[in-house]
Amino acid sequence: MAKEHTYAAVVTWTGNRGRGTADYKTYTRDYEIICADKSPIKGSADPAYLGDAGRHNPEDLLVAALSACHMLWYLHLCAASKVVVTAYEDAAEGVMRTSPDGSGEFTGVSLKPRVTISAGSDPETAEALHEKAHAMCFIARSVNFPVSHQAEIVRG
Repeated sequence: MAKEHTYAAVVTWTGNRGRGTADYKTYTRDYEIICADKSPIKGSADPAYLGDAGRHNPEDLLVAALSACHMLWYLHLCAASKVVVTAYEDAAEGVMRTSPDGSGEFTGVSLKPRVTISAGSDPETAEALHEKAHAMCFIARSVNFPVSHQAEIVRG
């Protein structure tokens, strides 16, 4: 039987400088994301859209969500398959295409995990588990663009 899980977030715009959205350049794109009992995430728009470069933008968060979901499934599958991971780092990248009217969409995300495994672990199994992690990732299964992975397996 399938289970349903509900996730909730409160997103609050914090960029009113006193005049609201009276003019495109009079407000900031700053916001806070709050999920119950967790630290707030301070976000903004991409700097190309007058956002604060020091804050996470929605595009950053989408790429990070895909990377983190893949990693968490991968670590679970490795533990179940007796592959001992001692380090994991992903330099994920997403590509977004915009249209002249300002709309846009992601055309793909590439995950590039660098995984260190113990000397006694099988590198072929470690490599193969990335496919299974991709197939299981909730976020990757929910997006309408390709998510690829090019893993590097290193023996520790």
